[in-house]
Amino acid sequence: MQVQKLYVNSQRLQETIEHFAAFGRTKNQGVTRLSLAQEDIAARDYFCSCCAEIGMHIKFDDMGTIYATMDGTENIPPVAMGSHLDSVTKGGRFDGVLGVIAGLEIARTLVDHQIKPRHPLTIINFTNEEGARFEPSMMASGVLSGKFDKATMLMKRDIDGVTFDDALTASGYLGSMDNRLTAAAAYLELHIEQGPVLENEALSIGVVDCVVGMVCYEIEVTGESNHAGTTPMHVRKDAFFAAQDMMVALRGKLNELDPELVYTMGRVHVFPNIHTVIPNKTIFTLEARHKNEDVIREVEAIIGNLPNLQAGCGVKKTKLWSRNTVWFDDGICKLVEQSTQLLGYSSKRMASGAGHDAQFVAGFLPSAMIFVPSTQGKSHCEEEYTSYEDCEKGVNVLLQTVISLIS
Repeated sequence: MQVQKLYVNSQRLQETIEHFAAFGRTKNQGVTRLSLAQEDIAARDYFCSCCAEIGMHIKFDDMGTIYATMDGTENIPPVAMGSHLDSVTKGGRFDGVLGVIAGLEIARTLVDHQIKPRHPLTIINFTNEEGARFEPSMMASGVLSGKFDKATMLMKRDIDGVTFDDALTASGYLGSMDNRLTAAAAYLELHIEQGPVLENEALSIGVVDCVVGMVCYEIEVTGESNHAGTTPMHVRKDAFFAAQDMMVALRGKLNELDPELVYTMGRVHVFPNIHTVIPNKTIFTLEARHKNEDVIREVEAIIGNLPNLQAGCGVKKTKLWSRNTVWFDDGICKLVEQSTQLLGYSSKRMASGAGHDAQFVAGFLPSAMIFVPSTQGKSHCEEEYTSYEDCEKGVNVLLQTVISLIS
């Protein structure tokens, strides 16, 4: 059948983005909306009221995830879309919430045009995606997909000692396990890129075909402490200097691998951390990300081949964790590309370097993601910005994809 070309209401979309930004707005126009805190509950309440206004049915599952559903003409699995309403501390007003707002605007647009979908349409707000209040991130989608143990997650505590279980119960959003999403024709998540690629290449849409694989190691270098003023340089076993040498050597080898590889040495501990004492221990992390698992294996080989002795210091390498690349459904990715072409927007296939709820959902439902540009690649900060025009284009692509799926 001929796919109907529709556009969302740009003014209403902008107003909705700004309305949600008021929940936890910071002085510098960012957002602090920690999961199940007062600001998050206010945003949830408003989202539910907007959905109820257009006749959607609302339910919560046992992790507080919200499902708002528009009835279809047939009793078949829904087409689902969404993201999250919570933010990091002093985050931006587009990260996560744009995906939920997009679902709301699509439902409103269908109502505007009196379109009755064949499939039910479900908008999802996943609880605690950011993990900024309760670690880990993507908690609710992790439980939903069987990646995390629910009992363990319920006992996670915030900085004030409040458990996730207590916060969820107090929020009023504790629902039934029977309400969990277990089947859907598709899951789609619109998100800001959180990186500079689309802006640098002057592209409007990213068709996300995977979330990259990752590996993280901790490298411990052990030397000997001694007096900083009386110990000659040639007899020292300085764990910090030895670690620095290793970092430089690692950078040289890793830079020779695929140019799409990204890696970070983001945590360093030096002991005893006294300016008059030669360090006897230095621990640093090395995290690497790439969509090709062969490249990740090369990274691991480079780490494994590090010497066990460096400048007289012992070296210990410990793998902390890893994850494989999560590939999205190619058929849905092609539908997203077709929708982009139909609307005349520029696009490219790309990988996500950050984690998203969609990567867990993809384990049991056909899924895909859509990216829109982030100005200067900034996210998780108050300077985060995506133009309303780019937001509108992303929601339009999502709308066209949804129409293809629900018709």
